[in-house]
Amino acid sequence: MTVSTTINQGDSNGDRASSGVLHQKVLGSRRLSNYWWATVVTLGATGFLLAGISSYLQVNLLLVTDPTQLVFVPQGLVMGLYGTAGVLLALFLWLMILLDVGGGYNEFNHETDTVKIFRWGFPGKNRRIEISARIRDVQSVRLDIKEGLNPKRAVYLRIKGRRDVPLTRVGQPLSLTEIETKGAELARFLQVPLEGL
Repeated sequence: MTVSTTINQGDSNGDRASSGVLHQKVLGSRRLSNYWWATVVTLGATGFLLAGISSYLQVNLLLVTDPTQLVFVPQGLVMGLYGTAGVLLALFLWLMILLDVGGGYNEFNHETDTVKIFRWGFPGKNRRIEISARIRDVQSVRLDIKEGLNPKRAVYLRIKGRRDVPLTRVGQPLSLTEIETKGAELARFLQVPLEGL
């Protein structure tokens, strides 16, 4: 599962039954599918690049085939260009995994009346993305469910005076059961309405 939730119940002493802290970890780029595609692209691109170099040097650098049979212009050159583009794409994918872009957490704390949403972004001055608000400013939890060829299933937090803030990860959509459970749990914890069902 990609979202883990921890609820630390405080000592309520007759206060709200849901006092405490709700902490949700959000999975970013360190998903199994990203590791798979980064590995596949790395292996394929390396093969194309070595085939192009082998064609130019007339020395076989591959184990499975003999690219020295290729004429460097145009076949070896094109394979080398494909390999170079693939290696650059693979470096980008591995860098995304290393930096865990999109990863972070959502924290809802009744004790301090704060909502904190944190995500890691791309390198630069906006690497750390933090959104803070008061729980009393939260108007509702909204589910966005769109079916079809490109399904979209996300949970948003509607905060007074701000745009809706996405709480779920980007990429492969969560199942309907997961998204409904997550939205209902959060709405119950924050004591706000759940929209979009």
